Amino acid sequence: MNSAKNAPNPAKLTPNLGLKHRNSFGLDSTAELAYEITSAEQLPDLLRGLKDKKITWRALGGGSNVILPESLPGATLLINILGQEMIRSNNESSWLSVGAGVNWHEFVSWTLDNNLPGFENLALIPGTVGAAPIQNIGAYGVEMGEYIDNIEAFDSAAHAFVTLPKEACRFAYRDSYFKQNPNRFIVTKVVFKIPKAWQARLQYADLAKQFSESNSNPSAKQIFNAVCAIRSKKLPDPAVIGNAGSFFQNPIVDKNQYDLLIQQFPDLVSYPDGLDKRKLAAGWLIDQCGFKGKRIGPVGVYEKQALVLVNHGGGISTDILGLAKNIQEEVLRKFGVQLEIEPNIL
Repeated sequence: MNSAKNAPNPAKLTPNLGLKHRNSFGLDSTAELAYEITSAEQLPDLLRGLKDKKITWRALGGGSNVILPESLPGATLLINILGQEMIRSNNESSWLSVGAGVNWHEFVSWTLDNNLPGFENLALIPGTVGAAPIQNIGAYGVEMGEYIDNIEAFDSAAHAFVTLPKEACRFAYRDSYFKQNPNRFIVTKVVFKIPKAWQARLQYADLAKQFSESNSNPSAKQIFNAVCAIRSKKLPDPAVIGNAGSFFQNPIVDKNQYDLLIQQFPDLVSYPDGLDKRKLAAGWLIDQCGFKGKRIGPVGVYEKQALVLVNHGGGISTDILGLAKNIQEEVLRKFGVQLEIEPNIL
């Protein structure tokens, strides 16, 4: 546990700040009090003051995995703590210290530029490094939690800085200790441990078929480029059409339920997930219910990927959540499977 030193300049306050360009869905939302956090040391005094005044607060990173309401009362902390460096290295591993406000994709690119492969399967995922552990972001057979050494955060319950080792973070599929304790921890720094023994991770079909038999052992940079190409084809650019990437988690079912489903739906798309469990492709389930490309008012389902909900312009949180509810109800009716929303609803 670390104690904060003398605080630097107080966090900049902007009243009634519009957040339309600070969330990837492009939802119209206004923060009553927005504080720009550029240093971890700004947090203790700020949160103490908010507590004394009984002002509610929440932290916001890149806004890529959230659904914002039209109005955010109280304080919104915009986490913009930057900086990244190698802090240690031995024959087996390298340790990287990264500020919570660093852009995730730019960080992944930086690791490859510095000959530190391992994150290439997680290229082009929007958001910040500090938000990534909350959801334990993952793609193409790799989860970010695999590479965590420890996470530094401000614990608002204890009003102190804490360092949580990997085991304490309780990483699981799209889950973590931080997600289980919302609005308690503000991640300020992430320390990664990257093994120097690297091997290509190509188990996902979309990625494997990008490489011919003559190139069965691609470099990390080639995998990075392939992931970027695949994601660009499947997922819309938030700068062009508002979205939060995958909107629903891929549901996990036991063997009995899977056996019943595969009898009724022989084309069911799924993947092994540990002993006697299968992970179903949520996008396939949604597509089978006829939602792909469907539009309801200003929002809809992306025409190229049924797992992605989009804001065509002018949509608000209730539009997105109403569409999501329709999808959940129809998938449950048809398949008996409950879909869980992936983005955080503020």
